[in-house]
Order: sequence, then structure tokens, then C-alpha cells
Amino acid sequence: MFSALWISKSGLDAQQTNISVTSNNLANASTVGFKKGRAIFEDLLYQNVNQPGGRSSADTTLPSGLMLGAGTKVVATQKQFSQGDVNTTGNSLDLMINGRGFFEIQMPDGTTCYTRNGQFTLNEEGSIVTVGSGYPLLPEIQVPENAKSISVSSDGQVSIATSAEAEAQVVGQLTVTTFVNETGLEPIGENLFAETQASGAPIQGIAGADGVGKISQGALEVSNVNVTEELVNLITAQRVYEMNSKVLSTVDEMMGALTQRL
Repeated sequence: MFSALWISKSGLDAQQTNISVTSNNLANASTVGFKKGRAIFEDLLYQNVNQPGGRSSADTTLPSGLMLGAGTKVVATQKQFSQGDVNTTGNSLDLMINGRGFFEIQMPDGTTCYTRNGQFTLNEEGSIVTVGSGYPLLPEIQVPENAKSISVSSDGQVSIATSAEAEAQVVGQLTVTTFVNETGLEPIGENLFAETQASGAPIQGIAGADGVGKISQGALEVSNVNVTEELVNLITAQRVYEMNSKVLSTVDEMMGALTQRL
């Protein structure tokens, strides 16, 4: 009877984590480039009372065993990198990767991180940087002060025009980075991901080549969170939590009744 208490506790703990993951998805439903997460559950060790296939007599075996579970736990939170919808902005420095890949961002400590958020702007030196924290986009591209317009092709070639009549000048080439295992990337906040051993080494490529996504200028990729689906998941998690709480109450009542008889 005591084991039922701990099993229910494991269910409560797991659903608390599940609700936290779902809440984070809903909180970032409007975050550009955000990728939703999901909680991965596994059952715990089993108490082996009767082994399946064990001897029930000299001539017969048990067709099934008696295995008592010990509950559940959350073993991972996994990001899902499905494509988000398109939000057309018309801003020349709003870029979207349509397909696989990430933009490379240089951090203040010199390391490189990766993002699907294509909201960029220019800093005081004319370099393309992130809107929020001003981290430089890699490869670093500087736009001259006299540039009147900026164009980014689907393969990442950046060009500028100094006047309506002037011929476009190429000032740089954007690359798109992919990973063998995208779900192995570590989310570190600010819409950024860090490379890990599980993700594999970054693979730089040209947009639109070898399975790498193309770049769309004047558009952003919105979050891939489906609000309706997340609300359904939230209701389901709440009901499972309530059922585990009910088991705790029931076991407590049974133990109370047993104690009164002693």
C-alpha cells in the first residue's frame, strides 16, 4: 500500500514538469523563431514477482509474469524543429530560413550560438546584428553608410544599392548552419541554441543547396506552437494530475481505515 503513495507522487512530479513545459510553449506562442518543447516520459523499475516464462510446474511455464511498476519520470524535454508559419513584414533586415538550418551568432565571449530568429538591424558600425542584444551575425557583414537599400537573395547573397540608378554591389554572403541532430542543441535563452556533443558539429552551407533551407527577405518565422493543441495538452496534464492526487487520497483513506481497526 505504501508503494502506491510513491507511485502517485512520481506521477504528480512528472505532470508538474509536463505542465511547466506546456506553459513555456504557450508563453512563447508569439516569440519569433521559437520551437516548442515536449516532455518525454519513461516508466521506472519494476518489481519482478513472477518472471514471464518461469516454471509454474514441472511441465508448464508462466505465459505472463507479475511485474509491479514503480511509477514514472520525465527523462528529457525535446525541442521540435518543425517549420513555423510565415509573417511577412517587408523589413529588409527581417530574414527567414524556409527549411533546415540556423543563423550563426557571435557571442560577447567569442563563442558561436545559433538561432532561427531572423530579426536583425544595423549597429553604429554598419554591421548586421540581432535586434535584442546586438550580437553580430556571422559571417560578419558591414553595410556602407551610403547604402540606400539592402537586398538578400534566397541563397544568402547580400547586396546594396547606393541610389535607385546605381548597380547593386555585393557586400557579403550569409551561410546557413545545420546539425545532424538538431534536438541535441541546448537552448540558452534569447532565442539562441548552443552546440553540444549530442547535436554534432555545425555544418555550414549555402542556403538552398544540399538540403539547406532558403532565405526569405522581409519575412519572419513565427513560433511553431499550436495554441489549441497546447491547451488540450494542458487540460490532459491537469486531469492526470488530479487522478494521481485522487489515488493519494484513496490510499490515505484506506490506511486510515486500517489503522482504526488495529
